[in-house]
Amino acid sequence: MSIFSKPTYSTITYKKKDIPKGLWTKDPVNGEILYHKDLEKNLMVAEKSGYHFPIGARQRIDALLDVDTFVEYDKDLKSADPLNFAANGAAYTQKVEENQTKTKENDAVISGIGKMGDIPVSIAVMNFKFLGGSLGSVVGEKITRAIERGANERKPVIVVSASGGARMHEGILSLMQMAKTSAALAKLNELGLPYISVLTNPTTGGVSASYATLGDVILAEPGAMIGFAGARVIKETIQQDLPEGFQTSEFLFNAGLIDQIVPRTEMRERIIFFLKAYYAKVDKQSA
Repeated sequence: MSIFSKPTYSTITYKKKDIPKGLWTKDPVNGEILYHKDLEKNLMVAEKSGYHFPIGARQRIDALLDVDTFVEYDKDLKSADPLNFAANGAAYTQKVEENQTKTKENDAVISGIGKMGDIPVSIAVMNFKFLGGSLGSVVGEKITRAIERGANERKPVIVVSASGGARMHEGILSLMQMAKTSAALAKLNELGLPYISVLTNPTTGGVSASYATLGDVILAEPGAMIGFAGARVIKETIQQDLPEGFQTSEFLFNAGLIDQIVPRTEMRERIIFFLKAYYAKVDKQSA
């Protein structure tokens, strides 16, 4: 018979479903478990590792613009289906409707006017959650109108890109948007108005081959994937191994394509800095 009796421990049982979804997020860089509300307050950037999680287009607009200054334009534009496109039995119109329900948006870009540091700007922000931020006729039209709005109202233009490229469902109509947006930017440049392009993860395909890389100033978030074709396609085409870190914002910064890599938490102030520098130059020239 033992002198000391075996202690009795209380136990607590719980079911996995009792933990609310979306409460915690795992950092893919260091494995840290992050409280999601704190992550949202920091614009979905992990403080220790600096990893940039995806962020919604409207959240990004709120983070960039002065409070209560954003006025949205062209919100009601919706994609048509002139090619009667269908893939794997699903019609293009069905895909669009599913994404409209999922995102509560009509297409993959939000555009309008607002102020940054009290400076009026025309802005367009792409939404990767809508069909991979693909460049279709509506996206191209809204971005073109945002550029033309900047030209007509003498406002700087800012476009934040997040896209997998041209929207295959619209064929040549999608590819035409590359030329249309580029032509609008050429007119903006003739007027001497600045265009600031912000590249986020990912910025690829026809978007990277047109307006995304035509900025007077090109900024990118850290670790963003930026390029035209996929790394596997390029490797198979040229039959060569690609450099380490190929198609990252850091690699392209070193190659001279990007002017600066700016953390999301600093992006607003950095853009305001460039806008003020532009107007300081204009004031000096007109003096």
